[in-house]
Amino acid sequence: MTALPETMTAITIVGKGGPDVLQPATVPVPLVGRGQVLIKVEAAGVNRPDVMQRLGLYPAPKGHSEIPGLEVSGTVVLLGPEAPRFSAGGKVMALVNGGGYAEYCVADEGSCLPVPDGVSMIEAAAIPEGFFTVWHNVFERGGLKSGDWFLIHGGTSGIGVAAIQLAAAMGAKVIATAGSAEKCAVCRELGAVRAVDYKTEDFAEAVKAETGGRGVDVILDMVGGDYVERNIRSLADDGRLVNIGFQSGSKVTIDMIRIMLKRLTVTGSTLRIRSAEVKAAIARAVEEKVVPLIAAKRVKVVIDATFPLREAAAAHARMDAAHVGKIVLTV
Repeated sequence: MTALPETMTAITIVGKGGPDVLQPATVPVPLVGRGQVLIKVEAAGVNRPDVMQRLGLYPAPKGHSEIPGLEVSGTVVLLGPEAPRFSAGGKVMALVNGGGYAEYCVADEGSCLPVPDGVSMIEAAAIPEGFFTVWHNVFERGGLKSGDWFLIHGGTSGIGVAAIQLAAAMGAKVIATAGSAEKCAVCRELGAVRAVDYKTEDFAEAVKAETGGRGVDVILDMVGGDYVERNIRSLADDGRLVNIGFQSGSKVTIDMIRIMLKRLTVTGSTLRIRSAEVKAAIARAVEEKVVPLIAAKRVKVVIDATFPLREAAAAHARMDAAHVGKIVLTV
């Protein structure tokens, strides 16, 4: 195998603010540790946490790369000690703690998945962050099952398009919110039985009407703020509210009596700070339950746009504007 270079091109965050703080730079190729692999990156997904990091609101965990990027696809070029699963030359997709916007990236072997036949490397780079998040929060934490009602906010986001399709594939009845008639149409095409334009409709009233007053069993929310009280109103008895973000604020006032009377569960999680063992367990579940659906084309990886690595700022500008599905950087 060709000798590895000592340096690489990566996207660094110079200050805090808009997309223009993302700047290409020459940095050392990262070192591989125990249980890790080095990936020659072919593509990297762009996600909302990258935007939050750019704004200075979501710093990298201590000891991890400050280069943004939480998911990559590429070729394994180097194996660390106690990393026996993959061989050099293997094609993988991986959830990483940072460092994805680069020509080379280190990943814990347990958070890597083989890229199945028929899935492009661009599609593969758009799988880990969204599908790991959806599987863990909707199915493991939220306990969604066939026949349940499910409400997903931000239905055309990267998380949203994955959640709609997976929930529908598992037999749930999906209601999605989105910000325009066009985006609502996309949600229905992906499997939602009802799409709510949150700019013109109250989703809580729409849920009540669609479910005959019963409410939904599980809600996945990344908005927070004034959505929280309406989410609680929208849940059926024994319903589960799972929060994975707070774009409208995390500090809210709620009436706990409604939670008690309806026996609700309010929970949430973030993947980035979880242990390598937890992420590996999620990875194995996704490999078993989700990847076959993608390989069989029962679930689509929805790509909005691709940008060369050096144009990460343009990719973030697209992220800040209207988009449907995932944005991916190509190396």
